[in-house]
Amino acid sequence: MKDNHTGRVIAPGSPQFALHTLGWRAFQDLCAAVLRQVWGQSVQSFADSNDAGRDGAFYGVWVPPNFGIGTNDLPAGPFVLQCKHTKNADSTLSVSMIGDEFEKVRKLVNQGLCESYVLLTNARVSGSSEGAIRDRLLACGVKRPLVLDGQWISDVIATHRELRMFVPRVYGLGDLSQILDDRAYTQASVLLDSARDQISAFVVTDAYRKAAKALRDRGFVLLLGEPAIGKSSIALMLAIAAADNWGCVNIKPRTSEDLVQRWNPNENDQFFWVDDAFGAVRHERHLTDGWVRDLPYVMSAVKGGARVVLTSRSYIYNEARPFLKTYAYPLLHEKEVTVDVSNVTREERQQILYNHLTAGDQEPQRLAQMRPYLEGAADAEPFRPEAARRLGLQAFTKNLRITETDITNFMSRPHRFLSDVYSQLDIDSLASLALIYVSPEGLSSPLRLDARKRDVLEKVGSTVGGVGRALTSLVGTFVGSAKGAGGSEWVFQHPTLREGFAAWLIDQPHLLPVILSGMDDDTLLSHTHCLLPQDEQERGILLGLPASLYPGVAKRFAHIFDEWPEGSCWTGDVIDYLGRKCSDEMLTTFISIFPDLPSRLMGLIPCVSDAPEPALLARLGRKGVLPEEYRRRAVENMGALAINSLDTSWITDQAWSEILTDFDREAIFKRVRTSLAPRLEEAIREDWTNKWLRSGRAEDPLELSLRTYQVAFEEIGDSVTATIFQNALAGYLGDPKFKVSGGRGAPFVTPVGDTSNKKRERSLFSDLGEGM
Repeated sequence: MKDNHTGRVIAPGSPQFALHTLGWRAFQDLCAAVLRQVWGQSVQSFADSNDAGRDGAFYGVWVPPNFGIGTNDLPAGPFVLQCKHTKNADSTLSVSMIGDEFEKVRKLVNQGLCESYVLLTNARVSGSSEGAIRDRLLACGVKRPLVLDGQWISDVIATHRELRMFVPRVYGLGDLSQILDDRAYTQASVLLDSARDQISAFVVTDAYRKAAKALRDRGFVLLLGEPAIGKSSIALMLAIAAADNWGCVNIKPRTSEDLVQRWNPNENDQFFWVDDAFGAVRHERHLTDGWVRDLPYVMSAVKGGARVVLTSRSYIYNEARPFLKTYAYPLLHEKEVTVDVSNVTREERQQILYNHLTAGDQEPQRLAQMRPYLEGAADAEPFRPEAARRLGLQAFTKNLRITETDITNFMSRPHRFLSDVYSQLDIDSLASLALIYVSPEGLSSPLRLDARKRDVLEKVGSTVGGVGRALTSLVGTFVGSAKGAGGSEWVFQHPTLREGFAAWLIDQPHLLPVILSGMDDDTLLSHTHCLLPQDEQERGILLGLPASLYPGVAKRFAHIFDEWPEGSCWTGDVIDYLGRKCSDEMLTTFISIFPDLPSRLMGLIPCVSDAPEPALLARLGRKGVLPEEYRRRAVENMGALAINSLDTSWITDQAWSEILTDFDREAIFKRVRTSLAPRLEEAIREDWTNKWLRSGRAEDPLELSLRTYQVAFEEIGDSVTATIFQNALAGYLGDPKFKVSGGRGAPFVTPVGDTSNKKRERSLFSDLGEGM
């Protein structure tokens, strides 16, 4: 019988693991796993804020572990666990490095929360340093201090297979020959060589823990999830753990028939891993039929000691399941062996992103620039580890701007990735998605196809029956069901899936005219663009239309202007499209069809920065097709808004820097100085400010306008007018020295130091880019 607490290694010497490559959170989690999996103690973990100097704590009766590496003599609790991680591989822990901890320890002792203090670090600890640290801890009142260094942790990893199974990333941190026997080493080395990047970035999620437990207790697990969500990564780590824990030989058959042929009833320690068991990108009926035929033999193998892991995309398994006759094989019905790997917590997402970034090839300086935006990136929907991997690689991010919006969009809108997935779907699935794409309010369920949709269906090459079957199998991954005015409707499961489908359509020129004719005006305006491929495309624009389709699009836009001569939200959308979402060629095409465009751009209203007209006016000016008459009218309208609505768009927006001449700008400054400043208190009291404040903006526009005017007048050397706006701003914010009727008062002011009693949780990404 094998001893779970010893390891027959094939290389001499003390094992060494690259613990410095772990982040501080991953190291802390490893330390907690040591207590739970190795020491067998229950541990209460603390959040990263308000931990009062404790990363963990134990209360109760200490049960001494019987493996004799320095922890047998700890008394009954409570003890405090504290972790100290360094990214420097050659660091030696000193008293000064933990100097800020001792006062925290003293307070914990006085509160009766710390009799024993366990300090774990990945750094080296010399004899003199350990003695000095112990003396300081004893002086603080700790009865039993214990300092455990990186070598102690490496020894624990080397001698505990159970720990390695539930913290499998350690397989990628050191020399496997020092912890595995010869057979396991051979197996694990082959697996490691095939996917080192996956191992280096792997995160133990709840899905992995459930899968590992199912494999250990039941010998079988079915991993389900969306494409590229991490199913194969989990299977890989299970394969390595199986080689380590049970000495399993890893076998990767392609089909159920291959599995049965390679199963040896006389060899108990076999690990079978079948990726995409029922089809790679679509359901393949012959594979499912094979599983129906071979499942009795597969279950016999499991009962005989073999371990079996299957993976499948959820939508493929949903289509295969009715044919599997699961009633005959109860194991497939049990929730314990079916794991949806798509469910990851926020903390797990952050750790996945962190690991991919540290495993990638980004320069430390660039990682440091990304750091403020990474928590938002981890919150992106949908979250795909593949997008996190790409963010860590320079090849995919050469042109990525380091802003919150761009990084979040990179994570949430992986167009190229989704395009690759769509290109491999079968015709029926593609036809289903095409019909949903041209149905902005959803595709009716049951299917009711008008002539336009039938045309799409036929030209894609599908049938009503094929689409019906495909929609059922796609539910939960690509397709969702929603309640609409007319009943149930098929919709894209997430907006980014619609974007990915559009990215695929761009390379299908034979389908573009069909798709375009199937769109209504709303879908055309909100989900297409007419930019050239080399142009910088705005994030979120979906389908790129080629120049051959410009005349038809221009005629549809002209029809909207003709239909709404007084203007509407529809004409506003067309203006926005022409200003930002089309090439010069498309704009020229439209002007040739609708030469009255400039006259339709004069209806400026308050909050001009939100209006689409200025951007298009500026663009027409650059092209030399904006008549001076209309430019002057636009300038006059903006000047009126500057004094009547405190609208500062003419100062802050790039478009107005192109529309206004120096003379125009001086004239508006004069109007503000003479017409607005003398009646500023009255303007603040006017009802339009309240309406503006109710517009749903996150930032108070009135405060911003007052501040903008103050700074603008300071910059042109008009300190008198600048002071008027400064005083008005102070009064608006509640300064008691100023009394402006209608101001909102002090409750809206955030006092300096208001957050002194609020401890911000330490970001997982806080050390990213440092010491790498």
